[in-house]
Amino acid sequence: MVRRFAILAAALWTVSVPARAEEPMFPLMAWGHTPGDPAVLQKMRACGITVAGFVDPKALDACRDAGLKAIVSDPRTAGYDWTKVDPAAARANVEALTKEVKDHPAVYGYLLRDEPSAAMFPGLGAVAAAVKEFHPGAWPYINLFPNYAEPDQLGTPDYESHIKAFVEACKPTALSYDHYALFEGGGLREGYFANLESMRKAGLEHGLPFWNIVLTSAHFNYRETTDADVRFQVYTSLAYGARGIAYFTYFTPSWGNYRLGPIDQFGNETPTWGKLRTVNLQVAKLAPTLLKLRSDRVYHFGDVPKGAQAAPADSLIEAIDGPMLVGESTHEDGSRYLMVVNKSFTASTPCRPKLRAEAKLEQVSAYSGRTEAFGGEGVWLAPGQGTLLRIAP
Repeated sequence: MVRRFAILAAALWTVSVPARAEEPMFPLMAWGHTPGDPAVLQKMRACGITVAGFVDPKALDACRDAGLKAIVSDPRTAGYDWTKVDPAAARANVEALTKEVKDHPAVYGYLLRDEPSAAMFPGLGAVAAAVKEFHPGAWPYINLFPNYAEPDQLGTPDYESHIKAFVEACKPTALSYDHYALFEGGGLREGYFANLESMRKAGLEHGLPFWNIVLTSAHFNYRETTDADVRFQVYTSLAYGARGIAYFTYFTPSWGNYRLGPIDQFGNETPTWGKLRTVNLQVAKLAPTLLKLRSDRVYHFGDVPKGAQAAPADSLIEAIDGPMLVGESTHEDGSRYLMVVNKSFTASTPCRPKLRAEAKLEQVSAYSGRTEAFGGEGVWLAPGQGTLLRIAP
């Protein structure tokens, strides 16, 4: 399934987690229209969400007060026939909008378009250029198709050429894509890891961070997410070096068989809300370290998914039990880190990596953010769980 923004834009839409300016923010976004109700926004922040998307300019004060950044939704950046954009008119529209909101501390970016075909890229590039001109540092938000989109949707012969054409035409400040891979009855879409590979490769090649939009609302033949499902999607993305996660969706759409998003169609918390909060709070504790890492390589042990890589001959980890994913990174201080993820959806597994060179491993706690000894009961990973390890000097 590839969702359509035009449909979703019409959707209806406590533990306190105060915003602290001195703490690094890892972007965790609620994908979809977000209302300006202060109570709703505060609950979103309590869930560990850090970015609200998509927000009317009138709701920016409420976002700020709740400790949230926001993707602004306004026709002056989003309301175009993207194959017929008048660059001069678009520039004037963007200038008017940014004059109104660019000095607001909650503004993170501006919504342009979800899942565009390549035919829309020139028009999107014109609006994106105006956003960058009038609000330097803000994100002209464009989200790309997943790799299971058809060529007639992509407007290019294949997925890699779609990404290349997008980067050339739109000169993005970040890459974002969605991929829903969790099917009813169990199982994972075959191209899930190949999509992560593609985005990581493009991000490194062009010096761009990438975001993955993952599933939290069951719909169509996608399953109701378990704790393991939420962990799996977030931690596998982090292992590939993702620098933002968005959730489809935080507010459950009120049609079809959509169900069990974090907030249901009546505005109530579902069990998914607590699952999401737990993972988000873990990411927040890891964020001060994660945001200082540069992804070096990613590889798999056990079955190697199509489009992914096995451990190379010079990998830091030579062997490990279980179906594990490993992302190697280098910290800005030069130290080396490993994100190890248990890929099983059902079985807990001890993480006991055999390093190629003898060294001591330390763990960055997902509950305190502190570096601590790694061993004992701490080596066990729940289904879908990841652990961030540091190779001690």
